[in-house]
Amino acid sequence: MRSASMAGVKIALVATVLSGCATTQPPHRVPPPKSLPASPSAPATAPPASAPTAAAARVVLTRSGGFAGRGDTVTVEPDGRWTVVDRAGSRRTGRLPGADLDRLRRLVADPALAAEAGRPSTPTACRDAFSYRLTVGTVETGYVDCPSDGGPPATARAVVELLITATG
Repeated sequence: MRSASMAGVKIALVATVLSGCATTQPPHRVPPPKSLPASPSAPATAPPASAPTAAAARVVLTRSGGFAGRGDTVTVEPDGRWTVVDRAGSRRTGRLPGADLDRLRRLVADPALAAEAGRPSTPTACRDAFSYRLTVGTVETGYVDCPSDGGPPATARAVVELLITATG
């Protein structure tokens, strides 16, 4: 009798373990079908959309300070349309020329810009200097244009100079 009850316990134990394993396994997933090459009778399928890149992000530059106390904001949309709003609220609009838009896209997609954003900020030694704050998507960086503070971040400075020249 004892061996029969032990066999029953073993069977119950094995069944419990196996059923527990089955519930902790992830469900079998069938991979999505691969797209077939387009044939003359079938339309081509578009590639899957990718995550937005920095080059497809809105760029916002805020320039403040200086002797006259400027406060300008330049906003550039991913398609190159720009708006400048000054401290008094005056607004100007335009569109970046193709070469400037291409250069801007290359600069904001450069990994150096994100690395510059990670630099710690230090207090400035200058009075009446321009302060620049550059935001590209979720990346934010900036600097004070003060020669005694050391050099500004190269990529951010290139973007600032491009935007001020192109929208000025």
